[in-house]
Amino acid sequence: MTDPASNRIGPASNPAKPAEELAELAAWQRPLRAQFPIIAAHPDLAYLDSAATSQKPRPVLDAVQTYLTTTNANAGRGSYPWANTTTALVENTRVRVKQFLGDPDPQRSSVHFTSGTTAGLRMIALDWLPAFLTDGDEIVVPHADHQANLSPWLEAAELLARQGVRVLVRQLPYQAGSGDYDQRALAALVGPRTRFVAATHVHHVYGVDMNVHRIRQVVGPEVPICLDAAQSVGHLPVSVAELDVDFVVFSGHKTMALPGSGAVWARGRRGPVLRPGGWSGTPNTVGVAGLAAALDWLTAAGTDRIERWTVALTSLLTDGLARMDAYEVLGCRTSLRADTEVQRRRSLVTFRHREIGSQDLGFILFSRGFMVRSDGHCQAGRGTEDGSVRVSLHVHNTPEEIEELLTTLASLQ
Repeated sequence: MTDPASNRIGPASNPAKPAEELAELAAWQRPLRAQFPIIAAHPDLAYLDSAATSQKPRPVLDAVQTYLTTTNANAGRGSYPWANTTTALVENTRVRVKQFLGDPDPQRSSVHFTSGTTAGLRMIALDWLPAFLTDGDEIVVPHADHQANLSPWLEAAELLARQGVRVLVRQLPYQAGSGDYDQRALAALVGPRTRFVAATHVHHVYGVDMNVHRIRQVVGPEVPICLDAAQSVGHLPVSVAELDVDFVVFSGHKTMALPGSGAVWARGRRGPVLRPGGWSGTPNTVGVAGLAAALDWLTAAGTDRIERWTVALTSLLTDGLARMDAYEVLGCRTSLRADTEVQRRRSLVTFRHREIGSQDLGFILFSRGFMVRSDGHCQAGRGTEDGSVRVSLHVHNTPEEIEELLTTLASLQ
């Protein structure tokens, strides 16, 4: 890690003693775990792939079924009660998203429903960014985050180039060894033609909070920032007021809602108003119903406590892996031990066995009852040869699952 002192942990979200944190929250967590039907139906399996897609609690499933069996209709296209109820559902869920993100100025901002984070980022890149840029402008985007947070910006630059508008795409710099953004190197890149920055809130491989608030400090008050929040919304409190970003994009299926749903929150303060191009068509109303129920469930559970629980679980896992020579944990090495003072991982840990390939290790772990992801994780600039195993956790996971996983991994040294 280049500057570990810059990532010192705080007492609220990074417990000094994870075992004590888990013991304190156990009575809160047990009834929440019981609300996941698929988890309860498979007590012999440990689902450790929530970063790929989250499991759905019973209230979300009930809300979807209730909508489909009572008021299912199209939105904004009818005057009968079912249609009016569905239209109100869509509009009320826009308000609900703003509330969930702590929007300080909801009258000015907007929420646009999409099929997920990838579609949301492309909406901003193709429907908003081109009109904001002129010849010679520069944008700064990540080249080692999820592919979905790189491809749309390159596509936008290519589109503008065909129109005779040259846009310089700069790589958002990273700290060597940690995976966190390098704010000092970024400061050297930012200039008077820097017009836009894309960033990630929690890295989908390294599991680190990427400290986006520091990017705002570097680029100044006028440059729009777009935030990929696929791995943070639903896992920890997300405050757009504190982050001071202009777009937040997230997926419903990673937020305990349904696949094919997601949202773009747009501040509407820096640059033009986001107006998605083309005919809007029929919205995914059942996806919106699931998203509204998921946000309500997460609010009731408390994203602050969900963060405390998952951070403590990942700390147990990294602490155990740090004691095994056979494994290499990706990201910051100084943050692995349970007593570390460096920022810990948010709900996910990615690692490699030094001799067993990631695909083989994934098969072995499933044979022992653990469902993990084992590939390149859609990381930009990486291929199949860069495969690793990713364990990603949520509120339904338990310390016992982590202990059993560590015992299995130790047997493979």
